[in-house]
Amino acid sequence: MSKKLGWIIWGLSASCLSVPVLASALPSSLGTNGIDALKLHQAPYNLLGRKIAIGQVEIGRPGMFGWDKAVSKNRAISLAAVFLRNEPAKSNSGVDSHAYNVAGVMVSQDKAFPGVAPEARLYSSAVGSTKNMGQPEECLSAQHIALQNGGDVRAINFSFGEPLSRDPRTDAVLDGNALLTLCIDWSSRVHNILYAIAGNQGKGGIPIPTDNFNGMNVAFSSRRGNFYNKVDVSNLAGPNYGATARLAGKEFNIDGRPSVSLVAPGSNIPMLNPDGKLNKVTGTSFAAPQVTATVALLQEFADQQLRKNQPNWSLDARRQQVMKAVLLNSADKIADKGDGLHLGMTRTLIDKQNQDWLDSDAYQDPKIPLDSQMGTGHLNAYRAYQQFSAGQWKPSQTVPAKGWDYGTVNVGSTVDYMLAEPLKQGSFVNITLNWHRLVELNDTNKNQKYDLGEQFSDRGFNNLDLYLVRSDDDNPYVGAVCSSVSEIDNVEHIFCPVPDTGNYKIRVQFREQVNEATQTYGLAWWSVTQSASPE
Repeated sequence: MSKKLGWIIWGLSASCLSVPVLASALPSSLGTNGIDALKLHQAPYNLLGRKIAIGQVEIGRPGMFGWDKAVSKNRAISLAAVFLRNEPAKSNSGVDSHAYNVAGVMVSQDKAFPGVAPEARLYSSAVGSTKNMGQPEECLSAQHIALQNGGDVRAINFSFGEPLSRDPRTDAVLDGNALLTLCIDWSSRVHNILYAIAGNQGKGGIPIPTDNFNGMNVAFSSRRGNFYNKVDVSNLAGPNYGATARLAGKEFNIDGRPSVSLVAPGSNIPMLNPDGKLNKVTGTSFAAPQVTATVALLQEFADQQLRKNQPNWSLDARRQQVMKAVLLNSADKIADKGDGLHLGMTRTLIDKQNQDWLDSDAYQDPKIPLDSQMGTGHLNAYRAYQQFSAGQWKPSQTVPAKGWDYGTVNVGSTVDYMLAEPLKQGSFVNITLNWHRLVELNDTNKNQKYDLGEQFSDRGFNNLDLYLVRSDDDNPYVGAVCSSVSEIDNVEHIFCPVPDTGNYKIRVQFREQVNEATQTYGLAWWSVTQSASPE
């Protein structure tokens, strides 16, 4: 996770490259050149993450004003609480500049360098840097953060990880069975939290827990000109690229499952250090917290809608699967030409080989939902707001061109979402479906919490498929216009052009049962109707 400047503490490493810089007019990763979050800070949106709890787990922790001398002259970051694993942090102990920079990406209140969600409530836990700290203590720390704010924490950031060399399993590989990986997938479901995980980068990196299923792994982009639109060369490419295939299981998932969910800015990000001096930082460590904090902005909006009893809003808006679907489905892939046919996307993202989404295996092959380098594309907080604000729509009624749902499907059954208006020929449709891998805690003492020494059981994930079909077609195998039918992932994603103007429906199919006979899921869609004006 670092650009060849790894921060390694007894084998644990976190991505960080920090370079002093003058306070010049650096392009902000939060503006239109980056994730376009600053727009949401302003009227009429006024979203700052107020009253939304998010979390941070790292080796060290950010300094807290009034508690730690390291930040005695710097009040830019306000923290809800700081911990050492599952205990209150000791004053002036475990304070770390990397953790401070990561926290700043999320909640900095500095006027020149604000965080994505400056009013969010950030809870931070340091795992500690002694040799005997490992995945069990990291899991304990994550659980402790998940239980803060009365158990209402919406997202947790991981800007660190574990090398396979420290995994106690014999011949350990990235198969989703490391204890920390299982812990994250368990906590995602049990605590209803979206985990944003800094993606692996560099050689001999920190791949655990990037083999998770229920979280989101974040790669980082760099600027071409002033625009963040290229996957940085430091990110590890997928196993299909030449010599990197030999690293399958070591730096990539063993079964070829893509390791990247989303891309966010992470190159030369201007940040304040604990002493108030300005630095530029680089790495996936600073991309992941932009995803985490974007959740806080969206969740503030959701809570507003719920308080006002707005139609097409329910507590399902807080579901982790809904947030994941919304963020994945609203990502930028191909810049819109102004005609709205590419859903108003703001940039064309290219990978390390200078290829865009239309060149990718994910675009060509329905069995590959995510691009190995780009995931579904580049984070765009404002587009995520547009996707989310369209509201929840149930399959019992016709649905608009844009929306989301938290639904249920039974084994052997399908759920259809009939789009209310005809779609425009040549326009693109974006649809994302995700559901949980079922990981259960072997709760030896029956206290419903993870304790050191306990283990998890992987019950796998059911196989769901996703289709766009013509409204009068009941056989998706024959008449599907587009499909996503991965056999090795719990995400399906469609990005495809509409062949003919006409009526269509979205179909969720429960193809194969692996654990339970009923499966919950998060779904988001974005399309262009025949009568629509450009976004």
